[in-house]
Order: sequence, then C-alpha cells, then structure tokens
Amino acid sequence: MATLNALDKTEIAVLVPIKDFRHAKNRLSERLNATERESLARTMARQVLAAAEDLSIHVVCDSDEVASWAKSEGAGVIPVTQQGLNAAITEAMSQIASNFSHAIIVHADLPHARSLSGIAKLDTVSIVPDRHGQGTNVLSLPTGTSFKFQYGEGSLFSHMNEAISQGLDLKVLQIPELQWDVDTPEDLDGLVEASETD
Repeated sequence: MATLNALDKTEIAVLVPIKDFRHAKNRLSERLNATERESLARTMARQVLAAAEDLSIHVVCDSDEVASWAKSEGAGVIPVTQQGLNAAITEAMSQIASNFSHAIIVHADLPHARSLSGIAKLDTVSIVPDRHGQGTNVLSLPTGTSFKFQYGEGSLFSHMNEAISQGLDLKVLQIPELQWDVDTPEDLDGLVEASETD
C-alpha cells in the first residue's frame, strides 16, 4: 500500500556525478597505481548505477569519456560546464527540474550500494550520511527549489541546515550499505576486510 508521501518512480531522477575516471581517487595513490584507481572508480560507479536500476539514472559529468561509459551502461548523461561538485549539481538540477519533481544525488564511490528504494519522499530532504556522520553520500530532495548544495567538509550538517531554512521536512537515514564510501587508504583497507569476510 502506497504511503501518503510516496513518489511515483517516474517523478524521480537519480543524479550520479562522476569525474574523469583517469583522475579519480588520487588520495589512494600511495596504495594503487593510476590504472588500479581507474578500475576501482569504474567498478564502484557501476555498482551505484545498478543500485538505481529501477529509476531514471543520469550521470553528471564534463568528460566525454565518462559520458560514453555512462551511455554504454544504459544511463542518461547530463553534460555540465561548471567546475566543482556544488556548481555542477546545481547546473544539473536546473536541467532536470521541468521533467522530474524529485532528485536523488548519489556519489559514485559506494561499493556496497544495493538499492535507492524508499529514500525519496514528497516535500522532504532525505540524507544518507557517510559512516563518519560528517559527509553526504546520498541526498534526496525536490527539484525546483533554491536549495544551495554544500558538499565538502561537514556537508551533512550544512545540508540539514539548508533543508530547514528551505522549510522542507528533513530525514537523516542510516543505511549502512550506502554509508561506506572510498576516499582514503583506510577506507580501502576496510573495503578489503569486508570482502574477505563475505
């Protein structure tokens, strides 16, 4: 039975910002060479796209190589010209606002991602933080608002405050498989350990 604040899947766009795979995950360079980092970034991005497979998926990028990869994976592409994640997502949101009432923005480095089901709620900002409780791994929100994206250090709290200032309902969701991202060698160690215990 549908809940009162449920959204039809056709109203939801999933935005996955991806930078050039060749320049991805530089903080892992002490452990992985450039080819290994590129392979890891592609594998994790593919996992995220699979987790969103029942929704309209759009890769946000400024790279022709990433755009070609996205199309080969069956995803749509939103080319952006703005530099930096906040500006790129703002640009992408303006491009989809006329066709979708809601967006889910999900990072491409979530190797355990399984599903985005149930995250999007009507007139609600839903946030899945990283496992440290500081960053924003998944951000779900209505389109057509003046929401200011504030990715970066402490983005969880910045996005919570922005939701409140916009007068939108706010939910912080603890979904373990969406809270593990891979940015540092320590993250990589944890990923290896998890795969060995599976």
